[in-house]
Amino acid sequence: MDSLTQIALGSAVGVAVMGRRTAVWKAALWGAIGGTLPDLDAFIDHGDAILNMTRHRAESHALVVLTLVAPVLAWIASRVHGEAALFRRWWLALWLVLITHPLLDTMTVYGTQLLQPFSDHPFGVGSIFIIDPAYTVPLIVGVVAALRLHPPRGLRWNAAGLVLSTLYLAWSVGAQQQATQVARASLQAQGIVPEGLLVTPAPFNTVLWRLVATTPTQYLEGHHSLLDEDGQIQWTVHERGAELIAQHRNDPYLARMARFTHGFYSAASVDDRLYVTDLRMGQEPSYTFRFDLGTEAARANGGHRPTLSGFRPDMATALPWLWRRMWGERLPSPLVPDNVPRLKAGSTG
Repeated sequence: MDSLTQIALGSAVGVAVMGRRTAVWKAALWGAIGGTLPDLDAFIDHGDAILNMTRHRAESHALVVLTLVAPVLAWIASRVHGEAALFRRWWLALWLVLITHPLLDTMTVYGTQLLQPFSDHPFGVGSIFIIDPAYTVPLIVGVVAALRLHPPRGLRWNAAGLVLSTLYLAWSVGAQQQATQVARASLQAQGIVPEGLLVTPAPFNTVLWRLVATTPTQYLEGHHSLLDEDGQIQWTVHERGAELIAQHRNDPYLARMARFTHGFYSAASVDDRLYVTDLRMGQEPSYTFRFDLGTEAARANGGHRPTLSGFRPDMATALPWLWRRMWGERLPSPLVPDNVPRLKAGSTG
């Protein structure tokens, strides 16, 4: 999730656990610090763009590592404020602050390596977008109320914010399952048996869902709003670059992307340069993580490290479409050219 959300969550958890045992501002401050710490790994340069992406949310988000860090951070907090008698309570509070950070990140699609150093498997439920005001605002309101109002009233506001945000996460999982059922029915109606099916929310909400289905040679993209009057989905069909994937399957960067994205990636060649794209984050044809692997000669000589060449859509066009499509208005994606093949199938629910 975004930094503001993690700060708000950390503060809310810190205030909830410490309660009246210490000043609210102290609990909120150390909660914010603990909520920020895991994401400092974003400042580490691992040498190339693909490694920087796939090594983010690794050891700094590992449950074992954060469990070991918690008592150290608690010792610092308790000593700074002269509250050595509260060391165990600070330990519990900051452990929960640190642990809830990667657990929340796991609800996004990016990939969080919770089990480092024993496994580098990237976990990702994908039921919430990286920025979602409906999740973040209750946390902020609760923390601000706790800071401004006298206990126990302020603490009740903080607890309410945590409860509402948690219920929203539960809602997101249920909504994701509903959209998944509609997507599977639509694909079945077309006679398509996908290798993989990705169902993630469109930006800033959990009403409109982006769907990506992969086959050995193609990927299909569609959208479904929970407010659609029926289960019809219009899919656009795109080539995955199957020949390039087969040709370069031993390329370590391509292999890393295949593993990290759980197979939701594509390859393309432009001007003799090989590109690999993470299909999970973005919307056709704009993707956040698109990497330039260089020319064949450069790769053979080891003289080119992957660079990021992703790009974002025109927000002036994308945001109005997002709003109207979310409310169930049938609109084709404004970014996909008209000559791209489209499939349309009904859903039996």
